[in-house]
Amino acid sequence: MKRFQLRTEILIGGDAFGAMLKERKRVFIVTDKFMHESGRVSYLTDRLAPDAQHRIFSDVTPDPDIDTVTAGVGQIVEFQPDVVVALGGGSPIDAAKAIVFFAAKQFKMEDCPFVAIPTTSGTGSEVSKFSVITDRSKGVKYPLIDESLLPDYAVLDAELTRSVPPGVTADTGMDVLTHAIEAYVCTEANDFTDALAEKAVRLVHQYLLTAHANPDDLTARQAMHNASCLAGAAFSNAGLGLCHSMAHAMGAQAHIPHGRANAILLPYVMSYNAGCESTLTPTAERYAALAAQLGLGTSSIRQSALNLIHMVRRMESRMKMPMSIREAGLSESDFEAMLDNMTEAALADRCMGTTPVPCTADEVRALYRQAYYKAGRYRSL
Repeated sequence: MKRFQLRTEILIGGDAFGAMLKERKRVFIVTDKFMHESGRVSYLTDRLAPDAQHRIFSDVTPDPDIDTVTAGVGQIVEFQPDVVVALGGGSPIDAAKAIVFFAAKQFKMEDCPFVAIPTTSGTGSEVSKFSVITDRSKGVKYPLIDESLLPDYAVLDAELTRSVPPGVTADTGMDVLTHAIEAYVCTEANDFTDALAEKAVRLVHQYLLTAHANPDDLTARQAMHNASCLAGAAFSNAGLGLCHSMAHAMGAQAHIPHGRANAILLPYVMSYNAGCESTLTPTAERYAALAAQLGLGTSSIRQSALNLIHMVRRMESRMKMPMSIREAGLSESDFEAMLDNMTEAALADRCMGTTPVPCTADEVRALYRQAYYKAGRYRSL
């Protein structure tokens, strides 16, 4: 039985959220040190009622870990808020989701809404039931997956993304594209998730390069913010797949930003899923359908699927992203030393549960090597 759920209420712009926030008296804010120390957290604090109290937990770092979540739980239980607000990119939102999840086991939070406000257009975490937490001692990322991780509200305000640098825009934008493409071909996809994923792909195709080249273009920024949210809702319901499993493992071991890892791996995983170098799979037909949505379709399923893969590569190239794991800065000796651990971690990742084409350890290892050495059909793209 397939399901579709979108519990989160989406507020576009900050006005409606500000009115709701003024009614709250104890506000717990989860963010990172940059947002706090740069003063950007004033987006929240300036909207509080004069008699409201707030506490800022800003110890979140990229790839939030178990220790961060534990510290956040301790603070939230002590403060006893009547609203929790996550402000930032995927890391603060993921950390806040895990903090709220575990804090709710210690005190009643039924009347304490959880609000997620993304400041980058990439993770879709504001509408997903996923949270990825790192165990640094083991070099492993653990995806938490639970309906209760869904925020009650998500605020999409493109003004918050205006200062995002081009490199982060590229990484997060390719993360959106990966979310949408993987959700579209996952085994749990349905008509509702397809509609969200298709729209997200079209928005990324139309607006990502503009947002990257012209950071002050708020039309493009809002379109990417919306695309991120749409793709998040799609994968929260349909699941993700092999590319994310491999990217989680690679990020934990090699410390490559998540969106960048996805961008490097995606063309190789798409080729594998479609059977472009062997026998075409049903997934190739799904890629061909997406290509047609973008005006890239042909009478050949194989060529249409290849056109979609080529489109991914062209976007990466135009944004001057690294085209291989080697170009992302990982030495060959380090890559070979961590390859087996990455392969094992990727196969154990929960995103593998909805990948459309089964994958063996040897195949995962080969895909990592292709992505490192730019081997195979896509080395010249």
